[in-house]
Amino acid sequence: MTSQASEPEDRTAVPPPAAGSAVPSPGTAELGDPASPGMPSAASLGRPGTAIAEYAWERTLELIGEADVVALACHISPDGDALGSMLACARALRVTGKKVVASFGDKRFAVPRLLHFLPDQDLLSRPDDYPDSPEVMITFDSSTLDRLGLLSANARRATELIVIDHHPSNPGFGTLSLIDPAAAATAVLAEELIRRLGVPLDREMATNLYVGLVTDTGSFRHASTTPAAHEMAARLVATGLRTDEIARQLWDRAPFGYLKVLAAVLERVVLEGDLVWTYVTRHDRQQYGLPYDEVEGIIDVVRRADEAEVAVVLKEDDDGAWQVSTRAKNSVDVGAICTALGGGGHTKAAGYTSHLPVDETMARFRDLLRKAT
Repeated sequence: MTSQASEPEDRTAVPPPAAGSAVPSPGTAELGDPASPGMPSAASLGRPGTAIAEYAWERTLELIGEADVVALACHISPDGDALGSMLACARALRVTGKKVVASFGDKRFAVPRLLHFLPDQDLLSRPDDYPDSPEVMITFDSSTLDRLGLLSANARRATELIVIDHHPSNPGFGTLSLIDPAAAATAVLAEELIRRLGVPLDREMATNLYVGLVTDTGSFRHASTTPAAHEMAARLVATGLRTDEIARQLWDRAPFGYLKVLAAVLERVVLEGDLVWTYVTRHDRQQYGLPYDEVEGIIDVVRRADEAEVAVVLKEDDDGAWQVSTRAKNSVDVGAICTALGGGGHTKAAGYTSHLPVDETMARFRDLLRKAT
């Protein structure tokens, strides 16, 4: 996860009301049946996304119902949660009869190889074909406006910008926020939106949502894994998806060049007290024709060092910037450190972009790490 913060322009987020306060209702949603009189509330059922005010869900359905075209976007260099959540919702919106455009704002528009197996990629459009000033735009898993890349300008011009996310560092840069830091993945909120649209889950939607759920929970190993996450997995698996095939695609395959690059990167790994870190250069990748997205998982190898509380991997992208991935095990809040450095993320998993050399990048990180411990 990498991120670079920006100040939102002329955006007023809709915060959830204080506990116990009355929630104003903007009216009845035109799609789905999210709240029927006399039925238990989502909160009483312990449904995911209940940290979000009910009126925000209702207003989202209103806006979708009124829109001629619904524009969807996820963050650049999309991971399984970002792309899976967006594709699942794109399919559900198509089922309701809505015209949908879905994209992500990378200069080199391409789905990462590890996600080539995801269904419904025919619903994707290139950034050049995205509406210039969307009537209703929904973002998925993007913690800041800048994380939308080429589509950040489109988001600024959108009449209504709905932000669906679970990152605690998200400032709420849209006109409407569906942000729940307690959700294990953005896919949790995407499933809730699909439910409220009144669209039954099929195997294709479930596959995309399951990929989002398992990638962001580390295959249910992270602390974010809750009973609700397992219950959601059960609902998705019940549609008939192949969990063994999904696991093989995500974790059990890689090009030979990845092994060579991994060997070079581990050769230069450094252990400094509670910190373990290393870096991947463009040259490392170019030697073996390895695209940037293939080295995303190296942080999960480096973080295994027993002696280290914090792991850092710097990855040089094709433009020469360093995308910095961080992980923590127990006591350190790397999310706060990365936010201070212009990025964001979660308490135990976060990132940011640095345009400084490796030594200077690590010096700044070490300084903040010392202050945090």
